Amino acid sequence: MTFVRKHGWGSTAIGVLILGVMLFPLYWMLNVSLQPASSAVGTPWIPLDLSFDGYATALREQGRNLVTSLIVALGSVVFSLLVATPAAYALAQFKVRGAGVVLFGILISQMIPGIVVANALYRAYSDLGLLNSIPGLILADSTHGIPFAILIMRAYLLSIPNEVIEAARVDGAGQIRAFVSIVVPMSRNALVTAALFTFLFTWSDFLFALTLTTTEEVRPVTLGIYQYIGTYINDWSSVMATAVLASIPAVVLLLVAQRFVAAGVASGAVK
Repeated sequence: MTFVRKHGWGSTAIGVLILGVMLFPLYWMLNVSLQPASSAVGTPWIPLDLSFDGYATALREQGRNLVTSLIVALGSVVFSLLVATPAAYALAQFKVRGAGVVLFGILISQMIPGIVVANALYRAYSDLGLLNSIPGLILADSTHGIPFAILIMRAYLLSIPNEVIEAARVDGAGQIRAFVSIVVPMSRNALVTAALFTFLFTWSDFLFALTLTTTEEVRPVTLGIYQYIGTYINDWSSVMATAVLASIPAVVLLLVAQRFVAAGVASGAVK
């Protein structure tokens, strides 16, 4: 018993140490953001002299970029789910000829580096007038969100019994109504999971923003921080305050959707 107790305390201590190492960058980001404007080298380990000037500067100069990122991320989530949900339903419930080839192509698309896709889109966007536009960024970021959402949704939709859908058809529902009224509500966990990861993909995008935008009018916060560092390298509190503000939506979504994501991933894994 004594050995087990000592072994348990040792494992806990190692776990706490690993967790502390992993969370230290987040603590340092928050610490520097609450210090008066200064270089990162001379920043105290504990913010005894609290200052919110960095947040005021970040909201004043990066607030527009945060709103742009939020619009692009939400737009990419909506567009990806509108395309991926019926596609995943068709691949899961109907005998589609060539479905294996389509799924293999979707898997291959996940392995293509983002910079290759961004460079390929640049010429097409230039011809279509989508450079420096929010719809252009939504479409570009959806190239990652749609394939991932199809894979997540199809794995979950395979677990829905055909008898449930056939019962709705017997009651008079057509294919579209059965899909909207029965399948979509039953797929809530998978929908939330796909939406969350699509949001995170888009929110942290840097390559598409760097390649497809050149103006201040349409500039996501990731690109704003990149250019912010070059301008305010001696004022790290503003840079870190922007990073903290940019982290809040992702953290809130993860906390709110945690149980849905766990259920959605587990259901797909079981299938």
